[in-house]
Amino acid sequence: MPLKTFKPNTPPERYKQLPSFDEITKKSPEKSLLTPLKRSGGRNNTGRITTRHIGGGHKRHYRIVDFRRTKRDVEATVLGIEYDPNRTCRIALIQYTDGQKSYILAPIGLEVGGKVSAGQNAAPKAGNALPLKSIPLGTSIHNIELTPGTGGKLVRAAGQFAVLSNRDDEWALVKLPSGEIRRFHLDVFATVGQVGNRDHMNEVSGKAGRTRWQGVRPTVRGMTMNPVDHPNGGGEGRSKSGGGRQHLLSPWGHAKGEKTRKPKKGTSVFIVESRHKKK
Repeated sequence: MPLKTFKPNTPPERYKQLPSFDEITKKSPEKSLLTPLKRSGGRNNTGRITTRHIGGGHKRHYRIVDFRRTKRDVEATVLGIEYDPNRTCRIALIQYTDGQKSYILAPIGLEVGGKVSAGQNAAPKAGNALPLKSIPLGTSIHNIELTPGTGGKLVRAAGQFAVLSNRDDEWALVKLPSGEIRRFHLDVFATVGQVGNRDHMNEVSGKAGRTRWQGVRPTVRGMTMNPVDHPNGGGEGRSKSGGGRQHLLSPWGHAKGEKTRKPKKGTSVFIVESRHKKK
């Protein structure tokens, strides 16, 4: 998907690069697959802010995407490619032979009128969902389940893909976009292909306002705050040695670079090669 640039008639337009939306074929969403999306503002159930820099933004409806691909061995036709404000990739509206409609993530190469299916006997082509035991080695995949039947959890962002590299007994080795090599059960389902909208990473908002439309609030450096608000705050002016700058901490005391993953997390046994390996 190409990006479009603008004449620098105003300062924000000088560097702005936005998607051209050429691949979008359906302008309005399927109403039967919409559900209300309540905004949290980064607050938990007690009203405290637990995730900073969230608030405002344009109103959205949530599109119900079928990450499980529940209808097996039934062919569906692609009716359209749509924009989804809740994710970086595009979604495809499909209709099964019995008339049921559903949303799936739109991979590269999936076009209107194309046929997709899910099941052990499906062909390994873009948009089809198969168990890892039925996918040829070296195939690019996305929307991977962690455990069989739970629905796709991994590799769902725009332009991402994992590679099925090996199979051993009842396990498959998959190289994830982060570089991590992880074991998955052979009955785990994944979708063939690379997630579409791969130019998303090259987008440039051009102005702060567009970021606010997306619900992202400003980030303030801890060093500019007062000591009561942040561990790095305070001091007589800016200082690299004293005044709070020497202790690089988050507001909750984590030093930068500190590992936040639980050291005895049960799923660590499935990681064959860490993404943090020394190069």
